[in-house]
Amino acid sequence: MTDLFSKFDPLIQQREALLATGVKDPFSLVMEEVKSPTVAICNGRETILLGTYNYMGMTFDDDVIAAGKKALEEFGSGTTGSRVLNGTYQGHRDVEQALKDFYAMDHAMVFSTGYQANLGIISTIAGKGDYIILDIDSHASIYDGCKMGDAEIVAFRHNDIEALEKRLKRLPPEAGKLVVLEGVYSMLGDVAPLKEMIRVSKEAGAMILVDEAHSMGFIGPNGRGVAEDQGVLDQVDFVIGTFSKSVGTVGGFCVSNHPKFEILRLVCRPYVFTASLPPSVVATAATSIRKLMHGSNKRAHLWENSRKLHGGLKALGFTLGTDEPQSAIIAVIMPDLERGAAMWEALLAEGLYVNLARPPATPANMTLLRCSLCAEHSSEQVDQILGMFAAAGRKVGIIG
Repeated sequence: MTDLFSKFDPLIQQREALLATGVKDPFSLVMEEVKSPTVAICNGRETILLGTYNYMGMTFDDDVIAAGKKALEEFGSGTTGSRVLNGTYQGHRDVEQALKDFYAMDHAMVFSTGYQANLGIISTIAGKGDYIILDIDSHASIYDGCKMGDAEIVAFRHNDIEALEKRLKRLPPEAGKLVVLEGVYSMLGDVAPLKEMIRVSKEAGAMILVDEAHSMGFIGPNGRGVAEDQGVLDQVDFVIGTFSKSVGTVGGFCVSNHPKFEILRLVCRPYVFTASLPPSVVATAATSIRKLMHGSNKRAHLWENSRKLHGGLKALGFTLGTDEPQSAIIAVIMPDLERGAAMWEALLAEGLYVNLARPPATPANMTLLRCSLCAEHSSEQVDQILGMFAAAGRKVGIIG
């Protein structure tokens, strides 16, 4: 009888070999206590957090926490139903209105996760006979949304405008076409040339979806993302985002100006057949989103942190994923998985938590230490982080 787990044997063997070197499992860290958006207790010691997506530091905001407590007391712990049945509470309408106000768009639809937002929207609007044209480095939720909808998938080289244009020109002119892009790509923290990509997509008669999960709240004059920053938000048909990054809780959403958008509430299966977010979650999200509308000072400080950390790591001799800081994500490229894991552990011993990212999740089979900065990191903490990287890098032999 075939063992259905046999397909995972190479990964199991690689993991066992890595753990045999004495390195702790980098994918099973437990935070015993979280003191703030930037500090937690890990392995019994105080640790600076540089591996969360808490870009704007909203998880401990007093108003956000108060809103969640109030909703929990007044509406209970959960909805026990989908949005089209008994799962729409006043809080769900409130958070959708907050999103419409934030993006200045006509429609907003909230999902239980960001993954589900991509899965639901992409699979519903592009189906059999349609084409989805996407960046080869797209997130797993985008690929899964494509598969679920049964559209033809056409991938193009990462951030390559010419490759996108060539792919579009080969498709039947009369076919339904959806171009799926991301504002910030989560592994290297690099930004897409959306302005040019949207131009060639519109010339080919395609609709455009942009996932702004890693840019919402931070990038753009109003924190609406890369499309806003590049002056093309009004040309985007669908913006996908998440509450689990800058908003500081959990959930996903899609905003749009399309006049027929509301029909998706009846035909999008991942929306129709999933229980809605708990009242406390939508209350915290709505409060956070409205505060992010006035977050210009936080955004400015986060950019300062990003430039300081990127410049400092470069000066120490580390190889980085981008020549200049493009977002709140800074990827430090490791020579291989073994030394990447050793560096991860050495940083943790110094009191710093980062993400160890490895193939197949990473582009070009790279091993990365992914740093995600927060607006609540102080300048002094960034100095500490650079000192920790210097000490760990010399210990492991990554830098001289």
